[in-house]
Amino acid sequence: MEDLRQRLTQPSAESKQEVSGKIISYLAITLIGGLVATILIFLTLKGIALFTGNHYSLWNFLTGIKWQPSHHLFGALPMIATSFSVTLLSGIVALPLALVVAIAITEMLPSTAYKFLQPVIELLVGIPSVVYGYVGLTIVVPFLRQSFGGTGFGIFAATCVLFLMILPTMTSMTIDSFKAVPQQYRNASAGLGATRWQTISRVIIPSAKSGILTAMVFGMARAFGEALAVQMVIGNTTVMPTGLMHSAATLTSVLTTGIGNTVMGTISNNALWSLALILLVMSLAFNLLMRLVSRKGVK
Repeated sequence: MEDLRQRLTQPSAESKQEVSGKIISYLAITLIGGLVATILIFLTLKGIALFTGNHYSLWNFLTGIKWQPSHHLFGALPMIATSFSVTLLSGIVALPLALVVAIAITEMLPSTAYKFLQPVIELLVGIPSVVYGYVGLTIVVPFLRQSFGGTGFGIFAATCVLFLMILPTMTSMTIDSFKAVPQQYRNASAGLGATRWQTISRVIIPSAKSGILTAMVFGMARAFGEALAVQMVIGNTTVMPTGLMHSAATLTSVLTTGIGNTVMGTISNNALWSLALILLVMSLAFNLLMRLVSRKGVK
């Protein structure tokens, strides 16, 4: 009788699996959280070393226009302005085209077109950035050189490469947003006598607005943090951008070209870590913006 009572009261195999699953999940969350916290702390300490250890002025760093490590001049404004310029330009150009392609695939073309084009778009999303950079170096830069003169390197070339990179991502996310709109909305709009374009412009696009904005922010976040492809076509000149066809440099291009040529702990190396800290802050800002846009869409 006592054995039967113990069998009836002891935890079942399912409850033991649930407990072990919770333990594994908590350990994984703790590990990931610890890694993220470690990265944040490491980059923050390295990034502020220029101002705390070398006593360089934060104001001069953010507003200075001369980047000359040999003379201990670390003005990051040219790189910050160039990074925002190429990001905004590529996003402004890519979003309308991504919107048009997504509308055509989801609302106008037959379903067979969607089945064929969706894998192609996803394949383009997965292409390494160095491939886009090579395309820009061998096709875009010579074309711009022949069409507008100069070297062909500059903000315009970087914008074209980033446009090619983020367009598939923004298109794929916009298609998913349109697919998430319930079919009942389309049927109700058609039942009221609306045309296809009226349904698209007044029902589908407003319903998918949060997803479209999220796609735009996500694409611009990728463009802002891109390093190799931009480095190959922008010219890497640390001066204030004065024109689309002039060579410039972004935060990522200066980091990738300079981090291997400095000694750890020197003021030049600390200045590069400060640029990395700016990139980290901007990445967090883009993530926060995406969360705000998603929450607004949910409400």
